[in-house]
Amino acid sequence: MSLTAFERLYREFEKLHLQRLGQAKRTRRTKTERQRGVGAGRRYRYDLRDRLLMTLFWLRVYTTYAVLGFFYDLDKTNIEDNVKDVLATLDTMTRFTFERPRREGDKLRSPQAVMAAFPDVRLVIDAKEQRIQRPKSTKDDNGHTQDNQKPYYSGKKKTHTLKNQVAVGPDGLIEAVSDSVPGGATHDLTLLRQTDLLGQLNSDEAAMLDKGYDGIAKDYPDLRLYLPFKARRNHPLTDDQKAFNRFLASYRIVVEHALAQMNRFQVLVQVFRHSRTYHGRIVRIVAGLVNRRTQVMPLKTYATA
Repeated sequence: MSLTAFERLYREFEKLHLQRLGQAKRTRRTKTERQRGVGAGRRYRYDLRDRLLMTLFWLRVYTTYAVLGFFYDLDKTNIEDNVKDVLATLDTMTRFTFERPRREGDKLRSPQAVMAAFPDVRLVIDAKEQRIQRPKSTKDDNGHTQDNQKPYYSGKKKTHTLKNQVAVGPDGLIEAVSDSVPGGATHDLTLLRQTDLLGQLNSDEAAMLDKGYDGIAKDYPDLRLYLPFKARRNHPLTDDQKAFNRFLASYRIVVEHALAQMNRFQVLVQVFRHSRTYHGRIVRIVAGLVNRRTQVMPLKTYATA
């Protein structure tokens, strides 16, 4: 992020942060009714600009709070309070196209923003998994042990994961991000059905997906969906089908590049060390930051016919 981009982000962030704090009716720590106005009490050691930079650094590198506290000469609990406070505002700044009411016929029309071979494609959809710490077993009210590990164990990744669905437009901008779900118990196809993202497309818009979504066409018979052919038992792919799959993959690379930009942030690459309920917010914030960068520095030009 350049200094110019950071200052632009900070100006937007500062306004919304002060507005959010001004509307707070309860204290941050104890969640009790405020007795004093926002801003009363001991002052922060670092101003708001430095705290924003601290949080962006944490997202990018994903150090422990103790390590970050060493650089800022703060206790790790102070670092945690600062980071969570900034993240709460960044989350309010993160909105995606498919979360807003859409005007009839509102679609990408710029020739530079639409793939030449598939001009009707509105979304390219994929799923992203991240390793988490192994969940601990708990006991229910009857004293029976509950296995909290199985839903999160991904046979594909051979570890415990959280999964998010990411939808990207042909121009590389992230259009929608799902909530975080257990990586083992939720198949990509199940997650797509739960979000009903395809149901938000107009009748003249299409989506592009990978083999993990085989079978979704039955749910949306009137929608144009581009999926690669999948080999079946005793029915291997023909040469033409293999050629089509390679051709389709050259266009699906747009979502892979968007995910690669998200993975520049170590908070989404390393084993996630924080509460699982916290994960969805982090993914959304990072996706929003990636969109800001893409708007300034568009991703590479994708395949054309």
